[in-house]
Amino acid sequence: MKWQGGRRSSNVVDRRGGGGRRRPVIGGLGALIVIVVGLYLGVEPSTLLSVVTSAPESSAPPSAAPVKDEASEFVRVVLADTEDTWRALFSRMGKTYQDPKLVLFRDRVSSACGLQSAAVGPFYCPGDHQVYLDLSFFDELARRFGAPGDFAQAYVIAHEVGHHIQSLTGVSARVHAQKRGLAKADANALSVRQELQADCYAGVWGHHAAKRGLLERGDVEEGLRAAAAIGDDRLQKRARGTVAPETFTHGTSEQRVRWFSRGLEGGAFEQCDTFTAAAL
Repeated sequence: MKWQGGRRSSNVVDRRGGGGRRRPVIGGLGALIVIVVGLYLGVEPSTLLSVVTSAPESSAPPSAAPVKDEASEFVRVVLADTEDTWRALFSRMGKTYQDPKLVLFRDRVSSACGLQSAAVGPFYCPGDHQVYLDLSFFDELARRFGAPGDFAQAYVIAHEVGHHIQSLTGVSARVHAQKRGLAKADANALSVRQELQADCYAGVWGHHAAKRGLLERGDVEEGLRAAAAIGDDRLQKRARGTVAPETFTHGTSEQRVRWFSRGLEGGAFEQCDTFTAAAL
């Protein structure tokens, strides 16, 4: 990506080394990883999640001064570009886009969605309209998931911003309400549609970033590789050798690539309605 000369967002909050009382709660991509591990070990995922999230609280030193390094500067530029894209798209729809904050943290962080550990991976909290990111996840993305590259990292940020779009448009609240009383498999299926829509929104941003000349040769392939790497089927296959479709919460590798590609190719908000799509 040609990001070095881009505008830096003022909505990045650097809390790396930040303090406060800590009690990790699993959510986002990290919850998916915990579920896969649970299936592999033969442990009921809900039990494993309960064990992780009930860890004792501990204290940490006060927040350190923000660190200006290349990785954080990259995040600031990508977030700024998502802001520019969604402000323009919301304006065309006669709406005003509200920028999310992006919180950089290390190891553990407090949020309106609970006290979280880095094990969750990047996540969005609708309670405070903030994206949370431990930059070490990008190393994991390259090393463990085989998806290196700056555009792969940008896809992750844009996916979490996609959840912010869902919060602003009321999708997140509707999904949360609809899940009440549903059987677990049906609730999971609803989560898949929500996650695939966020993938599509990430693609919409990528489309407009490409139009602005930010993408370089190979960037699209990096993004598609990242989307495929974290498909439910691929993660479960890697962990235990088999897959259980009824437990999927994010979609298969093929589905994630398909909806990310749909946003990339069309660049239109309206193309991302996964909830009425007959087939995913």
